[in-house]
Amino acid sequence: IVHLCLRKADQKLVILKQIPVEQMSKDERLAAQNECQVLKLLSHPNVIEYYENFLEDKALMIAMEYAPGGTLAEFIHKRCNSLLDEDTILHFFVQILLALHHVHTKQILHRDLKTQNILLDKHRMIVKIGDFGISKILSSKSKAYTVVGTPCYISPELCEGKPYNQKSDIWALGCVLYELASLKRAFEAANLPALVLKIMSGTFAPISDRYSPDLRQLILSMLNLDPSKRPQLNEIMAQAICIRPLLNLYTDVGSVKMRRQVTLPPQPEKPLASVPTVTHSRTGGRASSARSRGVRCGSAKTGIPPPLSSIYTWGSGITAPLRLPMLNTEVVQVSAGRTQKAGVTKSGRLILWEAPPVGAAGGPSLPGATEQLQPQFVSRFLEGQSGVTIKHVSCGDLFTACLTDRGIIMTFGSGSNGCLGHGNFTDVSQPKIVEALLGYEMVQVACGASHVLAVSNEREVFAWGRGDNGRLGLGTLECHNCPQQVTVPPEHEAQRVICGIDSSMILTVKNQILACGSNRCNKLGLDRISSAEEPSPEDQVEEATVFVCAQSAPLNQEPIVCADIGTAHSAAVTASGQCYTFGSNQHGQLGTNSCRNSRVPHLVVGLETMKVTVVACGDAFTLAIGADGEVCTWGKGARGRLGRKDEETGVPRPVQLEETHPYLVTSVACCHGNTLLAVK
Repeated sequence: IVHLCLRKADQKLVILKQIPVEQMSKDERLAAQNECQVLKLLSHPNVIEYYENFLEDKALMIAMEYAPGGTLAEFIHKRCNSLLDEDTILHFFVQILLALHHVHTKQILHRDLKTQNILLDKHRMIVKIGDFGISKILSSKSKAYTVVGTPCYISPELCEGKPYNQKSDIWALGCVLYELASLKRAFEAANLPALVLKIMSGTFAPISDRYSPDLRQLILSMLNLDPSKRPQLNEIMAQAICIRPLLNLYTDVGSVKMRRQVTLPPQPEKPLASVPTVTHSRTGGRASSARSRGVRCGSAKTGIPPPLSSIYTWGSGITAPLRLPMLNTEVVQVSAGRTQKAGVTKSGRLILWEAPPVGAAGGPSLPGATEQLQPQFVSRFLEGQSGVTIKHVSCGDLFTACLTDRGIIMTFGSGSNGCLGHGNFTDVSQPKIVEALLGYEMVQVACGASHVLAVSNEREVFAWGRGDNGRLGLGTLECHNCPQQVTVPPEHEAQRVICGIDSSMILTVKNQILACGSNRCNKLGLDRISSAEEPSPEDQVEEATVFVCAQSAPLNQEPIVCADIGTAHSAAVTASGQCYTFGSNQHGQLGTNSCRNSRVPHLVVGLETMKVTVVACGDAFTLAIGADGEVCTWGKGARGRLGRKDEETGVPRPVQLEETHPYLVTSVACCHGNTLLAVK
């Protein structure tokens, strides 16, 4: 579906191409992704300009230039049997020639060049080629093997199933030139076999004798059955018949036509009294004020029902669980970043909680202030995403990624380190589609401090962002600003991805841990440990640049159902509900004081009375949730990290929530020194 719209910023008419994502197959998603990628590579006055893309009402919207003169096919059809003069034909042809030359210099095949995809400006003098949905960005082999395009314009080598390169576009260009000269297609037939027979034999009606022999010869050369004998685009531009039209194009296009104008004597101005008075209806004002009063009255009513869910936060100076303000909705999943607090509602909206700046009224107190006040957070829905259903959110340092119910990932925030995956390092204020993943249905996304991992419904894993320590699992330390597919060991299938500060994990379908990145203090469990004894130096692993299996017992023996990575430690939950911690214990974050320098995974004591279902790791603390909703924390207690009194910080102790039983903890996230927790 195509919409003609007015862009508010500059009052310019633009085209919005609407592609319904929920009805798209994987191939159709790839075609949409391909069109976005191709259009962004092209910048030429005779190519339809690409502006942006976004999601709206569960459809991918591609904003592009509007050509008000219709298509070249419509222009030809309206001519009936009135042939065009040769100068007009060549004027159109050289513009298409230049546009196609620009496309080919970008190593792109159009593959669907036809008069229906060539558009005209309002004066019907400028042509622009468009519709790059099935274009092909050539690889080093410089050939495309799939048979695509409109049958009437398909080249003979496609009919034979042979690979083709730019010469197939030359054939289509010859078909377009023939159509301009004869007002009909070069190859037409009642059915496909007859059409293929005509194309393979190269039989078409001769053009009118009114045209020069040079034009007839140019058409014949481009419609040569042998691709190697068709001229290159630069050879066509060098032909004598094209030189003058090209020169005229560069000198005449854009020139301002002059015409004589007779200036009439000025008319006397009308007195102000004759100007009709504009009266303003008061009905709208009364309705507006009535609505306003209705809102105020409604909010003042007593007996407000309890919220559908509660969200708590602590850390960064908040020493006890603070209930965040909630809109009338149920939050099913939360995520926290360095500065962000975000959640996903049951209805699929993205909700954010924001605090005023430090020192401002209602904001966090300045360090050293004599009176520490609780910050007054404000909740709001992320605007501008009408019709888009969010099902998952993940926050990194100053950037956020969200996943829609159609498997599309959108990112926004800081573009440093290429974390947004848009192929650049530019900041984005509103969620923008990660175009490189449009051809895949993604099911989960995870953000680290400065990198991202995502997994598709076919168990494919993609990574992008900062690559230090090998955290992307790509075998190098390089950064990538566009998603790269990660090689997963062939005997494993990814189920869930987890990102830390400088490392990553994959939980497999068989409940095993794969990890890469920094393994300092054995925080990923990559040391080769078969018993409770410390590993020898040769069995210790400091860094892994590709995903490998955890080698530390019992992590490589027990089925792992949940895991999380902190700054220097990690935690994992087994299928039986036991919690293991491993890595640095500098602040007691492993839940014991007896193994401060151990690299051996440690079973957390003090949790025997609860079956652990979820675990989360902050910078120097750990949080565990039990099957009955119990919340326990341990580790560093400074600045309210544990959400409880600083007593016995090195062992698990419960956090008291202002909830009446029974309640269910639906989601939790720890980041740096903060915790965000959702309760139903």
